Amino acid sequence: MKYAYFPGCSLHSTAKEYDLSARAVAEALGIELIEIPDWVCCGATPAHITMHLLSLALPVKNLIQAKKMDSYEVVTCCAACFSRLKIANKFMKEDLAHREKVEKIVGQQYRGEVSVRHFLDVLVNVFGLKNISERVTKKINGLKVACYYGCLLTRPHDVTELDDLEEPHLIDDLMKIIGALPLEWPYKTECCGASFSLTKTDIVLKLSSDILQMADDAGAQAIVVACPLCQSNLDLRQAMINKKYKKSFNMPIFYFTQLVGLALGIEPKKLGLEKHIVNPLSLLREKEILVKL
Repeated sequence: MKYAYFPGCSLHSTAKEYDLSARAVAEALGIELIEIPDWVCCGATPAHITMHLLSLALPVKNLIQAKKMDSYEVVTCCAACFSRLKIANKFMKEDLAHREKVEKIVGQQYRGEVSVRHFLDVLVNVFGLKNISERVTKKINGLKVACYYGCLLTRPHDVTELDDLEEPHLIDDLMKIIGALPLEWPYKTECCGASFSLTKTDIVLKLSSDILQMADDAGAQAIVVACPLCQSNLDLRQAMINKKYKKSFNMPIFYFTQLVGLALGIEPKKLGLEKHIVNPLSLLREKEILVKL
């Protein structure tokens, strides 16, 4: 099982632990992730709010690079990268006017031939939950988690085609088979504020505070995410949220790949657990999931 891997900017910088844990899980399961050579930023939010053609040309450039690898499936972990690559493919397949302009910009022909998957989709729907369960060596021992999908994994549904729009379940399903207890809660797909983190921090603090509160009210001991922006806002901003709203949140924010990695018996240091702002190690020790790091 082999994929052209698009890590994107976040996974090579602020979300390095997501990249580390994804690669470690893939290796443990025999999934080969071959990084796309000479990839560039997908544009994320800044491109698509600044120049529509740029927001298409950047991801198309990466998809063309993947096509040169004789790979017709790209896998990415970042929800923003996933969204931009999928949207670019839709335009290149269906919109002749935009296709011609983008092909002129990138200097090559591209008609949306390379399919794009999120790593979550690969694990659950391609590799399969049964196959993962057979490789679990250490159950996550009833850890109560709020599975948080954010606003990009399932929207717009006609583009992402990943999961149920309002009641997604892929992370929940994955958590169940490794022994965690995913909880029912109403903020699965609410926005955390995304890249407003730098320009309109007050908005991010309010939205992220609401998410943390709803998870806490549901009885969660941790939140599980699939997006580096979501992880950053909920983890990095937790101290600021506590100060501004007089809260006392101390909730670890895991990437789904980190908990899957622990269940597969991968060494904790290979999963980047020490890189979190809200230290998850005491919780993992309390639940007897982790003995030492």
